[in-house]
Amino acid sequence: MGVTEAAAPPLAATGSLFGLAYGDALGKPTEFMTVPEIEARYGPAGPRDLVGDPAQVTDDTQMALAVGWALYDATAATPKVLEPLLRARFLDWAHSPENNRAPGMTCLRACGELARGGPWQAATVVGSKGCGANMRVTPVGLVPGYDLETLAGVAQLQAGLTHGHPTALAASELTAYAVRVLRDGADLGDLPEALRRRAISQRGVYRHDWLGDLWRRSGVGDPESFIARGWDECLAVLDRLDAALSGPDDGGDPCRATGEGWIAEEALATALLCVLRHPDDPVSALARAATTAGDSDSIAALAGAFLGAAGGVEIFPTEWVDRIEYADQLAALGAAWD
Repeated sequence: MGVTEAAAPPLAATGSLFGLAYGDALGKPTEFMTVPEIEARYGPAGPRDLVGDPAQVTDDTQMALAVGWALYDATAATPKVLEPLLRARFLDWAHSPENNRAPGMTCLRACGELARGGPWQAATVVGSKGCGANMRVTPVGLVPGYDLETLAGVAQLQAGLTHGHPTALAASELTAYAVRVLRDGADLGDLPEALRRRAISQRGVYRHDWLGDLWRRSGVGDPESFIARGWDECLAVLDRLDAALSGPDDGGDPCRATGEGWIAEEALATALLCVLRHPDDPVSALARAATTAGDSDSIAALAGAFLGAAGGVEIFPTEWVDRIEYADQLAALGAAWD
């Protein structure tokens, strides 16, 4: 895979899922705040402990669980099997009374169309590359037995049901790939270059078996040009990540370097920036991700997913396990995949 690998961490799947939820919960109250407002409430280090009994998460964790249970229930990793399972779980989420956490409009709009029962390619929001595509993709990187081609197809399919922009597809695949290689023992410091190599290798690969005629709905002349746009935008944000990491940490809002995270590729890059600024201090990494002027819960959720995949559940405060919402579901999926 082009990365330095050590022994895989124990309970990496559990760690990644709980890490996602922890970051989501820490970033939930700060999502629509400015950095000065966050620092005034929590201090210059940002939020560093869960609040509430249980600490509530957002639609990021809810939809990650929807993806996770669809994958868990699948009898085979094929589009024919997975698409209806994902559709059903997304619609269950959309209609749930617990879907009251400021859900993304793209997801709600697409779910409204999915409920009509037609092809998902007609339901998706083709112009959207919002981070709703990859805030929920973590489970794809954790399922044992997926080879990289299957991982790529599943990651892009789950994104495409709601977010049909090529960058949403590419960023979701890269996010799942990052989780996978970290779960398998990759070093965090090797990750940016590994993602760059993956993006370059996939730049002209349109997955017809998973995406069908999605490309035709974009107005682009051919499928390769359609998907290349997504990979090029991911490569551009990886350039911004490399530039940020090449200089000293100024301690400020990471969004200034890699974007506010409302769109998929920026959520990935800014989460990675927070992780790589604090690779040995998970709480500080999550607090940094939650102390932004951007989509703090999604950035922190992805940061937690990466850290947990790399280090296992034990890197986080032990008392958080019993204080996070949906702990039973997170633990059940983690146990199945560990």
